[in-house]
Amino acid sequence: MRPQRPGDHRGRIRSQIHGRGLAPEAHEPLVPRRRHRPGRQARLEQPILVGRTGLTVPLWLVILGLGITQIIGWGSTYYAIGALSHDISATTGWSKSLVFAAFSAALLLSGLLSRWAGRAVDRHGGRKLMATGSVISAIGCLIIGLAHAPWVYVTGWLVLGVAMRFALYDAAFASLAQIAGERTRRSISYLALYAGFASTTFWPLSHYLSTEIGWNGAFLVFAAMHLCICLPIHLAVLGKSRGETEDDAAETTKEDPEQPFLEGRERRFAMAAFAAAIAFNGLVFAAISAHILPLFTGLGFSSSEAVLFAALVGPSQVAARLGEIFAGRGLKASQLGVIAFGLLPLALAVFAMGGFGFVAAIAFALLYGASNGLITIAKGAVPLTLFGRRGYGSVLGTLAVPNLVLNALAPTLFSLLLEQTSATTGFLVALGFALLSALAMVWLARAYPR
Repeated sequence: MRPQRPGDHRGRIRSQIHGRGLAPEAHEPLVPRRRHRPGRQARLEQPILVGRTGLTVPLWLVILGLGITQIIGWGSTYYAIGALSHDISATTGWSKSLVFAAFSAALLLSGLLSRWAGRAVDRHGGRKLMATGSVISAIGCLIIGLAHAPWVYVTGWLVLGVAMRFALYDAAFASLAQIAGERTRRSISYLALYAGFASTTFWPLSHYLSTEIGWNGAFLVFAAMHLCICLPIHLAVLGKSRGETEDDAAETTKEDPEQPFLEGRERRFAMAAFAAAIAFNGLVFAAISAHILPLFTGLGFSSSEAVLFAALVGPSQVAARLGEIFAGRGLKASQLGVIAFGLLPLALAVFAMGGFGFVAAIAFALLYGASNGLITIAKGAVPLTLFGRRGYGSVLGTLAVPNLVLNALAPTLFSLLLEQTSATTGFLVALGFALLSALAMVWLARAYPR
């Protein structure tokens, strides 16, 4: 009898299979094949499931659609008030303090609703909430456009304060997390890039509309944009979102078993540190952005020079986001956060050490814009890395509360500071808060380097 050689039993199995008329392809291979696992940087062209119906939409189309709605959302609220405040005050006789107080009240209300709105996105899905946000935004702009008395104007802004929670970054980031999976961080970067054009688009558009049809007409146009552009986009690209399920939560916990997401005491400390970083950073940005032209003129620059410096902020913001997309792939989220939060005190320090001169002002504007551009991405990426996609909307909502409250108070408080002191003192106080923000982020990055 011929001795059995290694591997002969495989030949018998194959012959038995063929002898029974069975195709070998119908059976499992004798040597298991390695399953292909896509890398973390999956291509945006791959389709994603957006609802129970099985409808698939390319992720790039989702990002493009949300980018358009973010441009309109930010442009018709945050940037519209800056562009139209003078015309509103001049034509109505209302004081500028009243004009801006209504906006501050909207931010304050938005902050109070933030955590609840985040939970609602987790529970019901981004499609329902962002579509609702579009409708509420249209109603708010309509009320402002028809305002004939201060109380009507303030009411319109309070309605927009509710809409901001459902239609701007936090809701959009949470919606992306529900449908983009491991591609969420890159998706946030691309979405932030699109939204960076809100100021570039809506400052001139608001001025043009105000000149042609008045500030009231401008807000009526904004209402139509929310209803005719944003609402259909949210309904189309987000699909029939179902919110977070147990399966989604289980999948989230398996994303990186070597670095489990923070829980318990560590989670609370990390959230407190990042909330402090965001809040102090937001305080400085809100204060300077609201008074950027008076600050520069208070330092002795001409009005045209002040406008030049302010105009550099927008392009620098977009350039920083482009740089993060193309050169920041190897950065951990915590490293991105340190860079983003660290650029703001650096900008203020360079301006101060440069004697508040012309060249130092240009450097300040560029660094200030770059910091603002990267902060938006870090706000979405750092919580995603530390806490995961489970309850992501609620996390973003919780983190946003102190930030939005300080955002609402910052312009008024900074105005009082400037009245009692000087522009130089204002910049130095801002530097102190910016350093506190950066230190909180550095501590977080050292404690949890992910």
